[in-house]
Amino acid sequence: MKTTIDIPDAALADAMRFTGAKTKREAVVKALESYNRQHRVQDLVASFGTLDFASNDQIEAGDLEAIALRQAADRES
Repeated sequence: MKTTIDIPDAALADAMRFTGAKTKREAVVKALESYNRQHRVQDLVASFGTLDFASNDQIEAGDLEAIALRQAADRES
């Protein structure tokens, strides 16, 4: 799609520098792709909610339970 827009020179220069683009068009396309990708990732993360990690105490309790079960199994065999 062909569009005419007025982009501030400093902003375009930064976009060219940050993206490594050789042309203004390439800089704008790369900047848009990066922006879109960033928002897709944010949407994806938001759709999963928050992660609920076990506390260190919960992990240790599970380890102790596993050890006790193994010891009981060893005694039975």
